[in-house]
Amino acid sequence: MSSMTEPTVRREILAVASAAPLLVLTNYTVPMVTLPETARALGAGPTGPVWILGAIALGLSALLLVSGGLADDYGRKRVLVIGTVVLAAASVMAAVSTTVPMFVAARLVQGGASAAMLAASLGLVGHAYPSGPERMRATGRYGAMIGLGTAVGPLLSGALATVASWRAVYWLMAVAAAALAVVSARALEESRSAEPRRFDVPGVVLLTLGVAALLAGVTEGRLGWSRPVVLAAFGAAAVLVAAFVQVERRRAEPLLDLDLFRRPVFLVATGGALVVGAAVIGLLSYLPTVLQAAHGLTPLVTAALFCVWSGLSFAAALLSRHVRLGAAARLALGLALSAVGFAGLLGVASSFTPALVVAGLAVSGVGGGLINSSITHLAIESVPRHRVSMGSGANNTARYVGSSLGAAGVAAVVGALGLREGATVAVAGCIVLTAVTAVAALATRR
Repeated sequence: MSSMTEPTVRREILAVASAAPLLVLTNYTVPMVTLPETARALGAGPTGPVWILGAIALGLSALLLVSGGLADDYGRKRVLVIGTVVLAAASVMAAVSTTVPMFVAARLVQGGASAAMLAASLGLVGHAYPSGPERMRATGRYGAMIGLGTAVGPLLSGALATVASWRAVYWLMAVAAAALAVVSARALEESRSAEPRRFDVPGVVLLTLGVAALLAGVTEGRLGWSRPVVLAAFGAAAVLVAAFVQVERRRAEPLLDLDLFRRPVFLVATGGALVVGAAVIGLLSYLPTVLQAAHGLTPLVTAALFCVWSGLSFAAALLSRHVRLGAAARLALGLALSAVGFAGLLGVASSFTPALVVAGLAVSGVGGGLINSSITHLAIESVPRHRVSMGSGANNTARYVGSSLGAAGVAAVVGALGLREGATVAVAGCIVLTAVTAVAALATRR
């Protein structure tokens, strides 16, 4: 490509690649406001709603790091196109599902396809924008799509369910994924690592099974943490992850280079993503349930309320390039704003003051936008250039494992202490966790 056309080509890559997180997050959040209707239509039992919501997170978390390695070694465009095609097919399966197992299987496959799309798309952006202010602006725009997708998903799902059926949104997701696959195949140039590695079969098997066992235990744990199936899942996860670490230490070309954990910037990127998943995404994904149960808000009203958070998150990520701070400092500021905003949600289950709740969601939404732009940047900045998709995979794995742990933790606290006291304790815990992580991120910068 000539220097005359390079900026145009880069903008095209950014536009197409940024459509991936928008579609993934829209699809990720669509069941949140239609869960009761979906569960009734599928004849869900006591465990059904839990798996209807949690299946996609399991698929995402289990395959993100694997997808990142495949994208780096075998082609980022190829992995993105394959992921979007699979997402389209799985969305059709979700739309025509007649039983909970069929729907859960569709969402698991959607999660795996979404993992491929996230890892490959951020890798394409990292390759197109190697360094400097342009990379900062590009990752800010990419990160903004996370907030936009979070806003669009519940509103779109609620609106289509009102005028048609809860199934309609999955047909729309299938069409959108198919369209993105066509555009990606035609518009993107292939990129891959100049130093490809051999496929790490033992690492892939151990990590995938280990993360799947952990998330399965967390999902089932919402119905009782002492149940044999939960304890067996956690035990299997511990053994598999320990085996993964031992195997990776001995391999010349591991799936995940464990030496990266000696880099402070990689630690803050990955640890920050884990905390964001647990304390921000985990809390916000359960809070609609609290508002509906405590104050009788409808799903559509709840979705509209949480658009305050996601809308401002989108805007803040887009404008983050004007914040004259490094990525680690922006992450610290975003976490601090999230903690301040969450303070407005203390006691939300006992008394509902719309102005206070909206203010809390607004402040934490601005923080969320700064978090999304900075973590996206740190994910690819903290790894060698030829492993940018792997960096994306590691970061998003931490985020989605954290979100599952956080949502399960909030549900467990509310279940143990009751709706009002439990919600307050859960919000307070998230405030402390985000504040402590903000201090850690700032210390890493210094």
